[in-house]
Amino acid sequence: MPEGHTVHRLAAAFERGFGGQRVRTSSPQGRFSEASQLDGMVLLGAEAVGKHLFLPFAPSGDVDRGSPAVRHVHVHLGLYGSWTFAGDPGFADAHAIGAPRLRVGEQEEELGDGGSGGGTADWRRLVPRETVRLRVAGAHGLADLTGPTACEILDAEERRSVIDRLGPDPLRPDPQGSGRRRFVEAVRRSRTTIGALLMNQKVVAGIGNIYRAELLFRARLDPFVPGKELSAGMLEEMWEDLVALMHYGARTGRIVTTQPVHRELEARIIERSRGTRQNGDEDPGVVPREESFYVYHRQTLPCRLCGTPVRSGDLAARTVFWCPRCQCVRSRRANWTREHPAAPWALGPQAADGRAA
Repeated sequence: MPEGHTVHRLAAAFERGFGGQRVRTSSPQGRFSEASQLDGMVLLGAEAVGKHLFLPFAPSGDVDRGSPAVRHVHVHLGLYGSWTFAGDPGFADAHAIGAPRLRVGEQEEELGDGGSGGGTADWRRLVPRETVRLRVAGAHGLADLTGPTACEILDAEERRSVIDRLGPDPLRPDPQGSGRRRFVEAVRRSRTTIGALLMNQKVVAGIGNIYRAELLFRARLDPFVPGKELSAGMLEEMWEDLVALMHYGARTGRIVTTQPVHRELEARIIERSRGTRQNGDEDPGVVPREESFYVYHRQTLPCRLCGTPVRSGDLAARTVFWCPRCQCVRSRRANWTREHPAAPWALGPQAADGRAA
């Protein structure tokens, strides 16, 4: 399932590719018949909240987004959903976002690149696959949605209802720190384990299994510690670290949580049959996935820092990964990030590429 930074990149791609344009919409699959109601309307832009995408459509470009005339397409990709793009050179700066998918046009016609890299001169002739739930086509390209968990039209009140059910999103502006306070308060009043709380979208929106495992390792925190046992200071530092990590992901399209000095230590990963894929894996200049994580999919392998075998187990219906030696903090301690004897370095709220957040 795409994590929150991916959905924010998706919203940015829609802003670049379609924002302010009058677009054509259709549902080749036929399961989103409401697409005909949007055909010919203006796509005002895009909004990401956690793992949810909202596309506001209006009769004209001068309509305020809060107007009752705006219709919001709400999309949640879930485990199998994906958007694929095709268009003129540079269109949307993406060819696919979400679960791994072929590029638009592959298997149908020999049309070259099929994505944004070199453009697709004949993208207007691309025949949608039968699985396309929604196609959005603009002046310079198109986007096809397949396999989403949710694809529906909401009015302004219904959109607000969805957002109100979510916890704070680390990637949304938070000048007053209200998101951080909400996160801290939600965790500290719960007896649920911190590992389960981090996967609860009502506590924090946008975290998936990778961010959960890596954030807890960077915090030296046992996944099974109840939230109420953690101090406000611990949780505030975790929030700041999460903000930095997710902004790095939104900027690069990749989750990289390791500090540069640790990347070549035990640079291995236990791949699933499909593998742990990230944007740009084919680019030799990016941090390879074998060097990107401390514990995620590294069960049975030695911890990069202390050499203890990384463990895995079930928590909140997903597999959690942790180092039983490094992640041993179970009580409130003001200097908790620096107390582990195997850690001569402080992770802190720092970007994954070593730059200050």
